[in-house]
Parts: sequence; structure tokens; C-alpha cells
Amino acid sequence: MIRILLADDHPIFRYGLRAVLASDPETELVGEAGSGEEAVELTRRLRPDVVLMDITMPGLNGVEATRRILAELPGTNVLIVTMYDDSASVLAALRAGARGYLIKGADREEMLRAVRAAAAGQAILSPAAAHHLTTQIATPRPGRQLFPELTAREHDILHLMAAGYTNPAIAERSGLSAKTVRNYISTILAKLNATSRAEAITRARAAGLGDTRP
Repeated sequence: MIRILLADDHPIFRYGLRAVLASDPETELVGEAGSGEEAVELTRRLRPDVVLMDITMPGLNGVEATRRILAELPGTNVLIVTMYDDSASVLAALRAGARGYLIKGADREEMLRAVRAAAAGQAILSPAAAHHLTTQIATPRPGRQLFPELTAREHDILHLMAAGYTNPAIAERSGLSAKTVRNYISTILAKLNATSRAEAITRARAAGLGDTRP
């Protein structure tokens, strides 16, 4: 029996995945978390074999939660299940120690196959995640591998956003007008398919941006 903890802040997604796991006699859902902090605490208390972890959650993001879980309980297998299909998220999750990376929308058999693989300590990647990983390995680009869809200027502004700078502070550091900064941020959100500034910042920090002020 594979003991599973589900960490996702969307109740509807948890409901669907709960049904998938309940349909398989080899899996047991032992707990559900709605935030990264709760995922760490429940993993510590319940000791699941596999944690199914979303990336973007309130408070502590899934990548940092994965990092903390594995630092304390290295035998835990974390499988990222997220809507984000981009190289920065894939690389950040794998660097944090995740066993695998699936895109939400995977069918029942793909999900259960991934759970079994993760429980066995095997690496499992969705086709899209595998493509991002092989592309990064085959064509390294020093200095700006994360969020390659952004221009150099957009990448710099995202870094400042993740570091906690306000729009006026970003404008001052970048030598830009406040209006230009707002336009850049709107473009960044669109390119990242982020619904809000907070979501973009969460993903940027999960990928390692904004750790220290430049």
C-alpha cells in the first residue's frame, strides 16, 4: 500500500485526485494540505511514501516545501503536480529534490503510474517536463536560463519584483519611468500566464530569483 499526502490549495482538484487514488487498491490517501507549511507539517507527522505537491500555494510555495521536507525526511518521495509547464518551474522542482513532475490534466493511468514510480524511487516526468529538461541540458545558456520567454530587461525586473522592490524602487534602480515599469510588469505577467503580481513573484522565488538584492 502506497501512503500518499496531497498538497494543493484547490479543493476541486483535490476532490478529483482523491477519487483517482480511491479507485486504486494499491494507494491510500493519508492526508491533505492546502498550503506549503501544512504540507511540511503533515509530512513530518504522517510520514507518507509519496507527497503530491502543487507549486503555487498560499505562503510557502511547493518548491520550498519540497526542499524543507527532503532536508528533514530525505526518504520521502515528492511528485510535483502543477499547471505550470515552463522550464524554470521544472528545473526548480528537480533541483529541490522532487522525484517527478506532472502537468495537471494527466489521465488516471498516467497519474497512478507516476505515483507508483515515485514510490519506488524512480524519476518520472511528463513529456513536456522531459522536453524542458533535455532542452536545458542540450543548449545551456549561461546567465539567463530561467524563464527564457522573457527578455533580459524583463528578467531583471522580475528579479527585482521577487526581491521585494516596489514599482517606484524598480523604476529608480532601472532608470525607467514608473509607467514603463508598469508596462514591463504587465508583459511579464502575460508571458508567464500569471494571473497576478503575487503569482509571478511566487514562481520567480520558487525558481531561485530574488534571493538577494542585486
